[in-house]
Amino acid sequence: MNAIGPNLARRFRGFLPVVIDVETGGLNAAKDALLEIAAVLIEITPEGLLRRGETHAYHVKPFAGANIEPASLAVTGINPFHPLRPAIDEKDALTRIFKEVREAVRRHGCKRAILVGHNASFDLGFLNAAVARAEIKRNPFHPFSSFDTVTLAGAALGQTVLAKATMASGLEWDSSAAHAAAYDAERTADIFCKVCNFCQPSFAEAEQRAKSLGWLDDNNSNGNGNGSGNDADPSSPVADENHP
Repeated sequence: MNAIGPNLARRFRGFLPVVIDVETGGLNAAKDALLEIAAVLIEITPEGLLRRGETHAYHVKPFAGANIEPASLAVTGINPFHPLRPAIDEKDALTRIFKEVREAVRRHGCKRAILVGHNASFDLGFLNAAVARAEIKRNPFHPFSSFDTVTLAGAALGQTVLAKATMASGLEWDSSAAHAAAYDAERTADIFCKVCNFCQPSFAEAEQRAKSLGWLDDNNSNGNGNGSGNDADPSSPVADENHP
């Protein structure tokens, strides 16, 4: 991609937004089982508009000693121990998803991924807990920052419930498919893209201000850390791994 053309690194300060949705055996990330996880990649068009990319989703085996609340299973409809359920271990699921995310981070010239979620703190909490249990050393996601589509949809659409926000945005909602990680992640990605695209004019104005402040230039503004320009400047809008 041309360095001066639309790119995700420049759009989000060197971060790559990746939508994550988890289905779980409860609300406690430390104790309750992770049962499904889905990641949806975000892409950008030549016109600078965001669109939903590939989905990577897995059924997950409950970790040893995991708690599973019957009330949670009643909502999701998941039978964690069904003999035909194609579940894999947490570490395997995370490793597969992280591989795809890291490749996307490199492809878009970003420094790190940032989680997008509907009630993002919930998904990020379960993701971080699973990473710790699996002793994964290379987590591509920012450890505490996220984009929450509850906030975005509330501001742009006047709705905070995923189903209502989806329909208010003009998209269809299939209640029979809801509470599956892949479906919910794809609808969350659609909302994220739609709201960000609403904001494209204001982003374009802000980008011109950033250039006037010396934060960006046309030759080195994609945040990939490979150039000698503003990436080395502590006032650069491209953040390091640990600071949003």
